[in-house]
Amino acid sequence: MMNTSSNLPLPDDKKLTVTYRIEPGCLGPQGSDHVDAFCLFAEERVKDLDADFIHWDITPRNNKALAEMEYHVSNKRLNHDKADKYLQVFGKSLDEFEDHIQVECVRLINRYFDR
Repeated sequence: MMNTSSNLPLPDDKKLTVTYRIEPGCLGPQGSDHVDAFCLFAEERVKDLDADFIHWDITPRNNKALAEMEYHVSNKRLNHDKADKYLQVFGKSLDEFEDHIQVECVRLINRYFDR
C-alpha cells in the first residue's frame, strides 16, 4: 500500500478523513443547545491525534440515518474493512481506534462541561 515511516506526514489528500458524528443526547438533556459548540471544542482537541495520517471531522449527528463514524480517503468512502486495512498500515486496528476515540469523546464531554 504505502511506505509509512519515510512518508509521514501524508499529504492531506492521502489522509484518512474520520467523520465522527456526535449525538446531541450524549451531552445531556439540553444537548441540542451544546452539540455545535462541543463539536468545535472536541475537534480542536483531537486535531493532533494521529495527525500524520488522519484528518478529523467532528460534527453533530442530526440525521440518525447517517453513520456515527465514516471514513474517506480522497473523497472516496471506505467501508469498515477498507478503513481497517488503511489503519493496519500504521499499526492500528479500526476496532481499537474506534474504542479509543469513543473513550476520548467521553473525556472531552467531561472537560467541556467542567470549563
